[in-house]
Amino acid sequence: MAQDLMTEKEPLMEVRNINKAFPGVQALDNVSVAFYPGEVHAVVGENGAGKSTLMKVMAGAYKSDSGTILFQGEIESFNHPVEAQEMGISIIYQEFNLLPERTVAQNIFLGREPAKIGIVNLRQLNKQAHAVLKEIGVDSMISPTALASSLSVAEQQLVEIAKAISLDAKVLIMDEPTASLTSTEVKLLNDLISRLKTKGLALIFISHRLSEVFEIADKITVLKDGQHVGTVNTKEVTSEDIVYMMVGRVLDHYFPPLGSSEDFGDVVLRVKDGSNNFLNSVYLELRKGEILGIAGLQGSGRTELAQALFGVVPFKSGEIELRGKPTAIKNPFWAISRRIGFVTEDRKAEGLILIQPIRDNMLLAIRSLQSLFAFIHQDGIRQSRNMVSALGEQVDIRVDSYGKEAQDLSGGNQQKVVLSKWLASESEIFIFDEPTRGIDVESKARIHDIIRGLTKQGVAVIMISSELPEIIGMSDRILVMHEGTIGGELPAESSETDIMLVATGQNNHRTSSISVDPERGEK
Repeated sequence: MAQDLMTEKEPLMEVRNINKAFPGVQALDNVSVAFYPGEVHAVVGENGAGKSTLMKVMAGAYKSDSGTILFQGEIESFNHPVEAQEMGISIIYQEFNLLPERTVAQNIFLGREPAKIGIVNLRQLNKQAHAVLKEIGVDSMISPTALASSLSVAEQQLVEIAKAISLDAKVLIMDEPTASLTSTEVKLLNDLISRLKTKGLALIFISHRLSEVFEIADKITVLKDGQHVGTVNTKEVTSEDIVYMMVGRVLDHYFPPLGSSEDFGDVVLRVKDGSNNFLNSVYLELRKGEILGIAGLQGSGRTELAQALFGVVPFKSGEIELRGKPTAIKNPFWAISRRIGFVTEDRKAEGLILIQPIRDNMLLAIRSLQSLFAFIHQDGIRQSRNMVSALGEQVDIRVDSYGKEAQDLSGGNQQKVVLSKWLASESEIFIFDEPTRGIDVESKARIHDIIRGLTKQGVAVIMISSELPEIIGMSDRILVMHEGTIGGELPAESSETDIMLVATGQNNHRTSSISVDPERGEK
């Protein structure tokens, strides 16, 4: 099953016997893979398997220690990403590389702006950017003149895609391009990939979402511990086969059993008619020991709800009860001090201090709750070291030293550091916004077990996810957001169709499955 595949076409790009080592880590070990025109080739593996490293070698960001890169049959050696781009190799990285204070158009054509005598022609620049945005079908969503800093995570990802498309690539490498996209946006991207495939591009697709891999990929290459396990035709294998190749064993479950209503405790958080500039008349109740899933399309208010509950952008009106007492969630420090934790959607911008050591990032939340003296004291230093080790084992952070900077970790391991930071706080209410974004299947299962384990200890959990299977598999109840408010409530194990009907405002067709606040009546 895992042998190299034969094809009549010549590879557009090929890597042979690639080796790449970092201090203490053999990232790539004699890896050979061929990529063909008109094919979508998925590269999968656990976090740290070598996927991103291989892509960076192919895109000229890393220089391999040994091995050969062939492009259109010729041996090539890239000393800089620009050389690879000029050859026709574009990459969309998992972490964004946009300049926040530049416009969308300026980011797409950075360094390639139309100009005369050194003066940029803004009208022409915006026109060209609009054409690219239109080509990928998002011109109605994103304006060329919008600042990158004003865009949502999903919109920033789409700009990265437009930027890559504008380079007239022959090989397009996409490192987790759908990690922050909703199902609607994923379909848009898949349609775009299909069009590029017919044009003869070689499309390399890195993703932890195996359902997407099987939907769009023609071939799948599995890497494990820096080695090439095998390349297979997608139609000839199952997702279970791929998981076995990735982890070396059968993964017995993706989601832990749901909670039981008999085990749920009192309401610990209640919002009545909560509103601010984006949210409108939000009603919700959260009980001890339950996972309340929040679903909805991009822009429906999912993240804004999480931010309001954590005090980032508080509710301006309405009633809030915390553990049965009226209150107002004032700001994040206030929320942390009341044992509310928030794993944010954007780990790079909001979850980590990338230039700080991993151990310091893991202790950020708890240090905000305790005095500085406690950590300067020798006992405090010893306790913090023990805590870091225990947390690292709990979430399976794979690193040789916690003294490394967080920016040196893979995206998946960065996400685990963010999770460990909040686990250290021993919060009683957790808000998880896309907690498994960029996480491999085995690590996802571990994170799911951790979240369910928290509820067994009486912790109340709100979990936001754009992956509907995750929402359905993890949630004891599901709230679906639509246009800044709660469109409806669905029971556990509802279907994706049920959720999408509410998310798109078509819930009148399925009113029997939707409950609403009795004080507000039928929606």
